[in-house]
Amino acid sequence: MKISKPNNIWNHDNLQLHVEPLKKNHTSIVFTNGVFDILHAGHVHYLQETAALADFFIVGLNSDNSVQRLDKSPARPLQSQESRAAVLMALACVDAVVIFDEDTPKEIIEIITPNVLVKGGDYQIDQIVGADWVKKHGGQVTTINFLPGFSTTGIEKKIIDAFHL
Repeated sequence: MKISKPNNIWNHDNLQLHVEPLKKNHTSIVFTNGVFDILHAGHVHYLQETAALADFFIVGLNSDNSVQRLDKSPARPLQSQESRAAVLMALACVDAVVIFDEDTPKEIIEIITPNVLVKGGDYQIDQIVGADWVKKHGGQVTTINFLPGFSTTGIEKKIIDAFHL
């Protein structure tokens, strides 16, 4: 019989309650964040590489309101935050998802204080929100290169072009 993992979709209000037991057990935590609107092979590669850096992997997920403020495109997000969180939780490498409504994950990074903070290779360490906090508390900050040719924006453009929208 297959054992399913718990529904670890958290929010800002209950985040501390979930993180405290991990810290008490000295579980190493890795954190990254993003929109993850149309999950593709590039995302999966990035998430698997990130998960390999610690014992417990938390993904910060921009809420629908947060995505709309990011200036992606007027139609984004294409999927609701609940749908995006469910898809992320279906991946074996993801242990928990925390949805945040702020423009950046700074507050949740400070609550989690991960051992490892990760962003994509298009960021410099000094551009990563929360990097100073994590380093100040003894953690590491790193980047992971993307698989070339994969981006949600690129997929969105292909769809628009294919249907002449």
